[in-house]
Amino acid sequence: MASGNHRGTGIFRRSISRRLSPEFKEELDGLPGVANLKRVGERPRIGNYLADLWDRRLFIYVGARGEASTSHSRDRLGLLWLIIRPLLDAVFYYVIFALLLKVDRGMDNFIAWLLVGLFMFQFTQRSMTAGVTLIRSSKSMIRAFAFPRASLAFANVTRELLLAVPSFVTMLLLIALIPPHAWPTGLMFLMVPMLAVQLLLNLGLVLFLARLGAMLPDFARLMSFIQRVLFYGSGVIIPITRFDMPQWVEAVITSNPLFVMLEMYRSILVYGEAPPAGDWLHFLAWAVGAFLVGFVVFWWAEESYGRE
Repeated sequence: MASGNHRGTGIFRRSISRRLSPEFKEELDGLPGVANLKRVGERPRIGNYLADLWDRRLFIYVGARGEASTSHSRDRLGLLWLIIRPLLDAVFYYVIFALLLKVDRGMDNFIAWLLVGLFMFQFTQRSMTAGVTLIRSSKSMIRAFAFPRASLAFANVTRELLLAVPSFVTMLLLIALIPPHAWPTGLMFLMVPMLAVQLLLNLGLVLFLARLGAMLPDFARLMSFIQRVLFYGSGVIIPITRFDMPQWVEAVITSNPLFVMLEMYRSILVYGEAPPAGDWLHFLAWAVGAFLVGFVVFWWAEESYGRE
């Protein structure tokens, strides 16, 4: 850390020295504390960066809670839209795929299967949508204050979790009350580790997309297409593996972490079964990998976010 600070200080002092007279340079070098000056927004070592994030955990939570409470303040129905929107989607897709196309044949509880897919996928989808414009939408804060920029991503994921809690409760009530009833079982506690792994995956995606969005602003234009591919390719609304397809296509789909995630949630909430150990390892490996890659990619460009 010290060598990095000395290099940054040397650059700072040389750039200042070019503009000052020799007499003033000597006076400046003699001032206490000048040797410890460092550039604003410079990239610290990754260990120090993580420590800075931990020190600002309260700032992250309070900021996320404030954004969550005001996120729908201009709407008449406010936060109810977080419940109404997936319900409207569920009704629409149920009419199309169950009543008209009959894709629910052979399924005991398609409506619960559909609700779980929509609510849990949209939790990740909202984080991805906000992540791609995270740096550009926070430009004024980044330029005004010194803080680890990754705290913006942590706050984003925390905010989405706070917003999603009422919709999760609504989902559980609906699948229990709508026939043929997916009643709660003792395995429901597995939702807690599932949510923890999903949060880690969301965080990795937000960090990675935030870096891409800052580097390539036009990438935001592609997000609707990417999310549409993930939506249909993850089996959110139709049991996609029941269709005939080439083996390599099926392998790609079943390797998709969001597909595995939804299958695990449905096993727990709809069928009352514990997901296989292989699915846990698969999903956890994707989440940890996404977080590590996203974090390093984001941290590496720390110095550039105030300038891009």
